Amino acid sequence: MTWGAVLLVTAVVWTVSLIRSVRLRALVYSLPLPMTLALATTGHRVDGAQLLGVLGLNLFFVTVALTHHRWGWPILLADLAGVAAYVGLSAGLLAVPVPFEPALAGTVLLWLAAMVALRRRARRVAPPADASVDARRDALPAPAKLVLILGGALLTGLLGQLLRGMVVTFPYSGVLVAVEARRQLVEFSRHFARNSLALVGFLTCHHYLQGLSPVVALAGGWAGFALLAAALHLRPPWPRPGLTRPRPPAPRSGPVARRTRASPGRPR
Repeated sequence: MTWGAVLLVTAVVWTVSLIRSVRLRALVYSLPLPMTLALATTGHRVDGAQLLGVLGLNLFFVTVALTHHRWGWPILLADLAGVAAYVGLSAGLLAVPVPFEPALAGTVLLWLAAMVALRRRARRVAPPADASVDARRDALPAPAKLVLILGGALLTGLLGQLLRGMVVTFPYSGVLVAVEARRQLVEFSRHFARNSLALVGFLTCHHYLQGLSPVVALAGGWAGFALLAAALHLRPPWPRPGLTRPRPPAPRSGPVARRTRASPGRPR
């Protein structure tokens, strides 16, 4: 990772840490800035494996949320577990050729199934008590953030030979964003899963335009991302949990209700 990439990751994480809305934080994080930088500096071509790398990004956040919130792991260990899950998926994808069109169809079908499951869960599960917590309470001190950024850059450099083309979708800033958003990580993961369809649009447009020129491919990728992101945010992601249509009150029974029904009306 170059110093330019380190500065870009720092800027994205810093911006995310200042936003209170979880939905907006997930949208800012999903901007394909690290992907653009990786594609522009490495020369890797987008193929089916990179498309499935978007699933790897979601796997990263699901792993961090599961190990941190469900199993009680410290957030840094949970981050390492998420990176390990992404690297494991990448190693499997790079071992076999992945045609682009089947990968695209499978990714979209999995995304639709995930959205259906999340909508059903949102109707049943009550919102977490800390859903409105101030994002600034999660911010790390500047020295700790710098250490994590340098550590993430070093880790990415060490894994570069193993990840190869999958370095395009590696969760560069995700490692730090997971730390910054650790109190809202479950809700953040849901919103990012929804926004990940726009990343699929970015990679799809880039794939079909990369034969023309890198600039045209990146411009087309950003156009595809913008169109899908706008379509995804035209309506609320899913019903708010806990908000159901109120039922009419049941008729009273007992002596009080009988006296009420039997009492004569008031004179006009």
